[in-house]
Amino acid sequence: MSEPQFIQLYQHNATAVAQELLLGLSAPQAFTSPKYLYDALGSRLFEAITELPEYDLTRTETQLMRLHSADMAKHLPSGACWIDLGAGNCEKAGRLLGPMQAGRYVAVDISVDFVRQALDSLQRQHPGLRMAGLGTDFSGGLELPEALALAPAQPRVLFYPGSSIGNFTPEQALDFLQSLHRACGTAAGSGLLIGVDLIKDAAELEAAYDDMLGVTAAFDLNLLLHINRLVGSDFSVRDWRHLSRFNADQSRVEMHLQARQTVRVQWPGGERLFAQGETIHTENACKWRVPGFEALLLSAGFASTRVWTDPAQRFAVLWAAA
Repeated sequence: MSEPQFIQLYQHNATAVAQELLLGLSAPQAFTSPKYLYDALGSRLFEAITELPEYDLTRTETQLMRLHSADMAKHLPSGACWIDLGAGNCEKAGRLLGPMQAGRYVAVDISVDFVRQALDSLQRQHPGLRMAGLGTDFSGGLELPEALALAPAQPRVLFYPGSSIGNFTPEQALDFLQSLHRACGTAAGSGLLIGVDLIKDAAELEAAYDDMLGVTAAFDLNLLLHINRLVGSDFSVRDWRHLSRFNADQSRVEMHLQARQTVRVQWPGGERLFAQGETIHTENACKWRVPGFEALLLSAGFASTRVWTDPAQRFAVLWAAA
C-alpha cells in the first residue's frame, strides 16, 4: 500500500496575523476575514451547523452528488489527479474517487495535521491510489508546489465543494477563479468542479445563518475569543450579539457582530471605542444565479460549463472545463 505524501507550506506568522486583524478592526466598518472563524472550536461548531434543519446546504449538495454522480463521471476525465480544496475530513471527495476513477488525490488544507488522519484512512480504502496532503493557505489564490511532482500530461480536477466561493466578493471570486484556472495546468480534460449556493427567499437565507438553537451565533461569537488569543485584545462575548441579514443589492448574506452597548476594546498598543449598535462584519455568503456564475467562470478563463442542480434548484454543482 502506498503511503500519503505530506507537504506543509503554510507557516503561522503571529505578527502578520495580528497586523491583518488589527487593520480590519480599525477600519471605519470593522471587519475580519472569515478564515478566523475556524479555530478548533469554530470548526466543530461549523460541523454542528451543517446538521441544523435551517442549514440544508450540505445535505442538498450530498443529495445532488448522489443523484448526478453517474452523469458527472461521463463528463469528467478518468485517471485524473483530484485536487481537493479545503479538504478537511476528505469525506466529500472520498465518496467520488472510486466512481470518478481518480488517478491521484491531493488534499489541500491550511494544515496537513488537520487532514492527516483522514488521508491515512482514505489511503487504506484506496491502497493503490497515490495521495498527498498539502498544507497551504489558498484563500489568496492557489499555487501548487513542484514538490507534488504533478505529471504535466495527467488531467487535473480541482474540487471546491460546499459553496465556500460565496465568502468572496464577486471581484475577489474572479481573481481566485483565475488562479484555479492556472492551477488546472495544460493537460487536456482538466477543469474545476465547484459547488455554488443559489439565491432563495431572504427570510429563509437569514434563518440559515441565525438558527433557533443559536449554534451559528456561538460560531460567530467564538471569533472574539479567537481574536483575543491572536492579538491580546479584551473582547467580552457578553458585549456582543450575532446578526444575520440578507443584502439584496449584493446578493449575499452578511454575518455581523453588533455591540450591545458602547464598549471599549483594547489591545497592546491600541484600542477602539465601538458605539452601541456598531458592528464587526465577520463573513459574507454570496448567493448566485446559475447564468451569473457561469459568466464568472468564463471571465476567469474557463472554456465551457456543465451544470447539475438538485430537484428544487437550491444548489448547483458546475463542471468548468479549462
